[in-house]
Amino acid sequence: MTRAMGAAMRRIHVGNALSAFGLGFTVPYLYVYVAQVRGLGAMTAGLVLAVFAVAALIVLPFAGRAIVRRGPLPVLLTALVTAAIGALSLGLASNATTVLLSAAALGAGQAVMQPALATMIVDCSTAETRSRAFAMQFFLQNLGLGVGGLIGGHLVDTTSASSFTLLFAIEAAMFLLLAVVMATVRIPHAPRIGDAPAGSAKGSWKQLLGNRAMVQLCVLGFVLFFACYGQFESGLAAYGVEAAGISTSALGSALAANTAMIVIAQFAVLKFVERRRRSRVIAAVGIIWAVAWITAGYAGLGHTSQAMATAAFVSTYALFGLGEAMLSPTVAPLVADLAPSGMAGQYNSAFALVKQLALAVGPAVGGPMGASLHTPYIVTFLVFSLGITYLAVRLGRQLTPVQNQPSLRKSRVVAQGGAPVESIAA
Repeated sequence: MTRAMGAAMRRIHVGNALSAFGLGFTVPYLYVYVAQVRGLGAMTAGLVLAVFAVAALIVLPFAGRAIVRRGPLPVLLTALVTAAIGALSLGLASNATTVLLSAAALGAGQAVMQPALATMIVDCSTAETRSRAFAMQFFLQNLGLGVGGLIGGHLVDTTSASSFTLLFAIEAAMFLLLAVVMATVRIPHAPRIGDAPAGSAKGSWKQLLGNRAMVQLCVLGFVLFFACYGQFESGLAAYGVEAAGISTSALGSALAANTAMIVIAQFAVLKFVERRRRSRVIAAVGIIWAVAWITAGYAGLGHTSQAMATAAFVSTYALFGLGEAMLSPTVAPLVADLAPSGMAGQYNSAFALVKQLALAVGPAVGGPMGASLHTPYIVTFLVFSLGITYLAVRLGRQLTPVQNQPSLRKSRVVAQGGAPVESIAA
């Protein structure tokens, strides 16, 4: 990595931390703010959460093309200003229409930030350093969310709307500060993996859909996000409360265990992940998450003591965190390495769209099941986790050796008379 790449990457990581800190400030308190503080009721609060998902689904198909044509930085700056306006407006809104429009602006801005920042990371890294860069991004995002949520919780007062106005104003300031930091970034264009399929930079969805490996990765990504992230605050939380008798404080401890596992394990597992095939790492995550669902089943269906049920439930979230730490340096870099030159923005946006679909469908399916159909819920998501392992093994057959294990690039110059590494079977 050149000095220019390193300088740009440091600013991008600061930006990731700032954006996550701002989101952590407000996201956990949106429902309470809309339903209780503004007195708009549970229905409007639910619509606000839905608007976030809908706004993301609307803008992401266009975000990739914009990133390809204009570059990630102008798109990111536009998204940050839009999100800042949405956050500030949400803090000042007093009626349902204004709240929903503000939420749409905030949701759209947040959604576009993800592929824009991911594309900037791709442009400021090499194939050898990309896994570590995305691992650092994930680490800082979780740290920022955790710290933001902790500080925000001490600032809010449900009897005072002005405390929430301050909260959203701080979030808007974080986005604007991030825009200032990002405006100073000069993005060098890093060399790409040479055996990615060639293509134009027009951002063609047809071309993307013709990439079998990318299509399989998107299917795998949907299952990953549906079976894990889509259940955290909906189905799994409902299951814990209804089936395992978990208290709200214990649920908070479980979420804290998830974040703590990510923060502690992220760089501990990085060296292990970097030396292995990406498809096998993802397959291992499926096994780990299957164990997590079995542990959750024990917590709610095992007829054990409350203390044991709580310990098992907290362990479930910790196991999910271990899997997340393994995925962060694996999946996002693979999306980038599958993209032809100039198409990283399109591919990142497509994968972000798949993520948003999973996060929209996951709670809708898992919530009711987790609350009332306890055994079918555990069995269903145990099967989905094993499905992750199956899909990962299948994906590995579509990847070239270098795409599946970038560390092999260091071995491209082989001993005299030896075969090049690209000819080795995956």
